[in-house]
Amino acid sequence: MKFLVLWRIDLALVSGELARAIGRMPAYGQRLEAQGKVLARYHVVGSHGGAWVYDVDSHEEFEQLLGLAPVFNYATYEVHALADMDAAPPEDATPV
Repeated sequence: MKFLVLWRIDLALVSGELARAIGRMPAYGQRLEAQGKVLARYHVVGSHGGAWVYDVDSHEEFEQLLGLAPVFNYATYEVHALADMDAAPPEDATPV
């Protein structure tokens, strides 16, 4: 199961604790990439946050990994479930 997560930091919450949490995000992301649980991590230009693509075995695993993110309590999240698209339509597909 793949999920695209867009997360944003609310600058009104900026504190020393938040700065430390942000500082822990790269190591957290690298660990998940090494485990194959995050396929890609991006900075969204002009935003204070990022875009991560998770590849997990279940909704429960996804929610656990998201909840363990250092910035979980400081960020807002937009979550999109992703579905793989075939490179070519099935042979029996009717053109639109």
